[in-house]
Amino acid sequence: MGKRGPYQKHTPEFRKMALERMAECNNISDLAKELGVHSRLLYRWRDQQVAKAAAGPLAPGLREMRLRNENAKLKKALAEKTLEVDFFKGALQKIEARRQQKDTSGAKASTTKSGN
Repeated sequence: MGKRGPYQKHTPEFRKMALERMAECNNISDLAKELGVHSRLLYRWRDQQVAKAAAGPLAPGLREMRLRNENAKLKKALAEKTLEVDFFKGALQKIEARRQQKDTSGAKASTTKSGN
C-alpha cells in the first residue's frame, strides 16, 4: 500500500481479501479495525462490487453476502416487532389488572358495558 495524498491506496487484492472476509464476518466494525480501514469503506467496496456484478450473473459469494445482509435486516426487524408486541402485552396486562382491582374493590368500572 503506497501513500497517495492524504488517503491510502488499497490494492485490488487487498480489497478482494477484505470483501471475502466481510462476507463471512458477523462484526464488520471489528474487521475494519483489524484491517486498519473504516467500516464505511468496506461497505462502499461491497456496494461497488455488487453494482459491478449486477450487470452480469451474480457470483456465489456476492449472492451469499446479499442474503446474509438481508437476513440480518430481517432479524433486526423481527426483534423490534417482538419488543413492540411485548410492550403492548405488558401494557394490556397492567390495564386488565387495574380493572380487576376496581371490580373486586366494589368501585364502579371505568367503562360501561353496552346495553347497560
